[in-house]
Amino acid sequence: MALNSEIQLDALLPPEMAAKAEQVGVKKAHMDLVSMFVLAVLAGAFIALGAIFATTVVAGAGDGLPYGVTRLLAGSVFTLGLILVIVGGAELFTGNNLIVMAWANHKVSTDLLLRNWTIVYLGNFVGSVGTALLVFVSGQFTFGQGAIGVAALATASGKVGLSFVQAIALGILCNALVCLAVWLTFSARTTTDRILAIIPPIAAFVAAGFEHSVANMYFVPIGLFIKAGAPASFWATIGKSPADYPGLTWGRFLLNNLLPVTMGNIIGGAILVGAVYWFVYLRPQRMAVQPTASASPDTAPMPVGVVGKGQVS
Repeated sequence: MALNSEIQLDALLPPEMAAKAEQVGVKKAHMDLVSMFVLAVLAGAFIALGAIFATTVVAGAGDGLPYGVTRLLAGSVFTLGLILVIVGGAELFTGNNLIVMAWANHKVSTDLLLRNWTIVYLGNFVGSVGTALLVFVSGQFTFGQGAIGVAALATASGKVGLSFVQAIALGILCNALVCLAVWLTFSARTTTDRILAIIPPIAAFVAAGFEHSVANMYFVPIGLFIKAGAPASFWATIGKSPADYPGLTWGRFLLNNLLPVTMGNIIGGAILVGAVYWFVYLRPQRMAVQPTASASPDTAPMPVGVVGKGQVS
């Protein structure tokens, strides 16, 4: 009994993680639409909270800290977002790219896969943009003599200034790390395990400057809201004006950033992580089951323990 207890405390191994990922994918795909959307809104808000934390921490830090240290700080605190999603329970589009493992194993239909991705993506957008609007109304961007607003504007401007191909590539790299973080949580047996599994990959993608579609649903809109509606006193404090951010528009956000980043996220998460782990751990199981399922009664293997008709070993 003691040995069994010790085994149960061990982290799950990759083959078991793959089976768990498939089970989770099936459950997510069959969730009712209302619950799915509400949990997606929550996930968008949770990721936005991590983005707020990161923006606040790096505000004004560039004046005295090396670039790498500033990025490390931002990445470390941004992990709050995915921790809330995983531990608190919510539906995040980028993490749900791993449902492709259940889809590839024919446990989830294409319709259910696309339904989940669409509803969750829209819910994430509502949650993230809604949180950005709330932060703008609160005036939090004026704190630190406008340093938070300056950081938010710089982040938003940098994101809409990426080329289409660059945004795709950065999106691929980002969601490979995000889905690896989610994948690692499938090995966990405790809440502490989950949190510790999340922190390194998420901190890495933020520190490296990779692009996350749901995070950008906060990072860019908050800059757009500040540009469009910040009071004159804010602009006077920071010594700038809305004209200093000519490229920061909704059109550039949606077409030059959100679209290519989303495409990259799907490639990085669904293909480079989900499809690869399906191929390694779930495909062999499926290939082993298919011949047995299609075998004729005369050639199908006997159940364990049966040695002949009417005889039991």
